[in-house]
Amino acid sequence: MSGLIPQHFIDDLITRADIVEVVGRRVPLKKAGREFKACCPFHDEKSASFTVSPNKGFYHCFGCGAHGTAIGFLMEYDHMDFVDAIESLAGMVGVEVPREESHDQRPARSLDTLFDLVSKVASFFEGQLKDHSPAVDYLKARGIDGATAKRFGLGYAPAGWSHVLDKFGTSKETIDRLLATGLIIRKDDGRHYDRFRDRIMFPIRDARGRVIGFGGRVMANEEPKYLPLFHKGRELYGLYEARQALRQIDRLVVVEGYMDVVGLARHGFDFSVATLGTATTDDHLNKLFRVCDAVLFCFDGDRAGRAAAWRALENALPQIRDGRQLRFVFLPDGEDPDSFVKAHGSAAFEQALNDALPLSDFLLEELSTQVDMDSVDGRARLAELAAPLVAKIPDGIYKGLLIERLAEVVGLPVAKLEAILSRKAVEKTKPGREPETRLRARSRRGSGSPSLVRWAITLLLHEPGAAKDLNVERLSGISKPGSELLRGLIEMVQSEPNITTAGILERWRHDEQGRHLGKLAAVEVPAGDEFDATSELADCIRQLGIAARRERIKVLIEKERLNSSTDADRNELRALSLER
Repeated sequence: MSGLIPQHFIDDLITRADIVEVVGRRVPLKKAGREFKACCPFHDEKSASFTVSPNKGFYHCFGCGAHGTAIGFLMEYDHMDFVDAIESLAGMVGVEVPREESHDQRPARSLDTLFDLVSKVASFFEGQLKDHSPAVDYLKARGIDGATAKRFGLGYAPAGWSHVLDKFGTSKETIDRLLATGLIIRKDDGRHYDRFRDRIMFPIRDARGRVIGFGGRVMANEEPKYLPLFHKGRELYGLYEARQALRQIDRLVVVEGYMDVVGLARHGFDFSVATLGTATTDDHLNKLFRVCDAVLFCFDGDRAGRAAAWRALENALPQIRDGRQLRFVFLPDGEDPDSFVKAHGSAAFEQALNDALPLSDFLLEELSTQVDMDSVDGRARLAELAAPLVAKIPDGIYKGLLIERLAEVVGLPVAKLEAILSRKAVEKTKPGREPETRLRARSRRGSGSPSLVRWAITLLLHEPGAAKDLNVERLSGISKPGSELLRGLIEMVQSEPNITTAGILERWRHDEQGRHLGKLAAVEVPAGDEFDATSELADCIRQLGIAARRERIKVLIEKERLNSSTDADRNELRALSLER
């Protein structure tokens, strides 16, 4: 069926769909107050941290962070693409999916069409590998046999400027599709050429096994080139292949390159993945912990490797939950996983994994190298350095045990250290940044800080109707983080008064600014007759307006002091002063 699905239909479908029914058909739910709870279907857990809110029309897991609407759930749980999820949900509520013709005259470039094209190109590269002896010899020299190459779909992009272009770009429409995928590049004179030439090709697959991009490595061992058909901060090379190879994944090893993944698989380590040339992100960690509770980072033992490990540790701290294990493997300087396992054998690499350094040990060891542990001042400094890192870890048994270990290292009673860490955490929230528990309880009184903007967005998500009568012009001139997102949300609600929480989340699902809306929608807000979300949100906007006015007055006064004011500036300053 061709044509676009109208946005108003998608909004109405989300409103009509019963997310409890959608999720409940696949996951056993239990009533818990106004919401429903279950053990999360996206990661292993013993206690239920997965909630479904029928009023808001969305789900959220406080364990792994997964969240979304009924459409998002079908896409994640049933591995559907967006259109299939829409059609499935429409079938549940008994409506037909309408289509409308696009006014865009450019060739249609649906995701299905692009996926199909990329898959065909991947097959082309795979076929080319068999006919190019130097590429085959290179892989053999790296210890990659034919079975491993086939399992990972390795291929070869032939030398020359137009092999892919000539085979797949036979019309203007197909050239446009190749451009959309990034497989060809347009020159300044309007002509085109292949992006990948004379490279070993590593197809990158999503959770459904679809090829979503390529990594290309020249055989002279230069740095790999990644084709960003996907968001590199979200994808993990080798995860699909690991799931295909193993029925039960008990641990995952994160390495730096896809040659490491393929090389380790050749030696029987089918549980390694790579982060495609980027630092480990929240999205990476969410995917890893959905698969298993034990994650090991394997880096070179040199300075760069330890720096990469430290970045991974910092990003992982908010993801630490009781039962999750995060460990670090440091190989000898100059060795990577692929070279290590070939030089020392599988047993030696297995032993290295078994000897991996727990997160707590790595954290304390690394901080200890920055201070003089033989002096009182040095141990005090260690506590200072550890405080903001410990604060990132969610409350629980793990955090408590880490504090006990830290107290032992610095030589303080646990209660004393806890008091110091708590005081540091409170100080870190000032000025204008209060602890999350207080953020959930009430709005900020005062300075128009980022947390005030965040609280306003949270209120709007919980009660979209509260934004219907707000004066959005009060937000003019505000430069606080999130203020543009807040303004956009208010304008959306005012233009579409019937939009629901789920409708907002679905509309902003692919927007970079809106990535964290699901988390804010899951924040608890006061309930009952004594809490009025409409007046609370209006008060937030009023405070933000006051803060913006103060900032503008400061600017105008400074211009007056520098004798650079115009008549318009002076009139504006008088008007703002009278308004205040």
